[in-house]
Amino acid sequence: MKMDAIINQPVVETEQFDLRPLRRSDQGLIEHYAGDERVARMTTSIPHPLPPGAIEAFIARALSESRDEDVWAMDGTRSGGPELKGIISLRRLDRNQAEVSYWVAPIFWNTGVASQAVEALVAANPLGNDTMFASVFQDNPASARVLTRCGFEYLGDAESYSVARGATVPTWTYSKKL
Repeated sequence: MKMDAIINQPVVETEQFDLRPLRRSDQGLIEHYAGDERVARMTTSIPHPLPPGAIEAFIARALSESRDEDVWAMDGTRSGGPELKGIISLRRLDRNQAEVSYWVAPIFWNTGVASQAVEALVAANPLGNDTMFASVFQDNPASARVLTRCGFEYLGDAESYSVARGATVPTWTYSKKL
């Protein structure tokens, strides 16, 4: 029997779910949701279709002590909900800054899950950052609304490469001073 390592990453509670560190047992649900083209196309890093081993490697990186990104599962089991509603992460940047990224499973779109997750992570500020950044593709205005609702301010336009799209895509960039 192989046990998951316990990593130094806090659990963050919201009213409807907990943000908890990933577990190896999350692999199936992450593959199911991240394998949906609608999810992959709105991220920079999820390929579509998912190659074998991609999510297993993602979880291994998230559990590594030498990681540069903390990843949380949006876990609704505490309130009788599903074990995984989406993923949210903080990637460490220099000068005490971090970049927040997230995706929510399509079945939970337009339910406030993303806003609650971002609000909770910003309020907890588990890395003790001075500033958080985020960017969204310009064809994803719902994600932009999540950020502005959570107090992020528009910084400007940029571009990011989307692995699923195989193209550079225009983005909006946001920041929040903490």
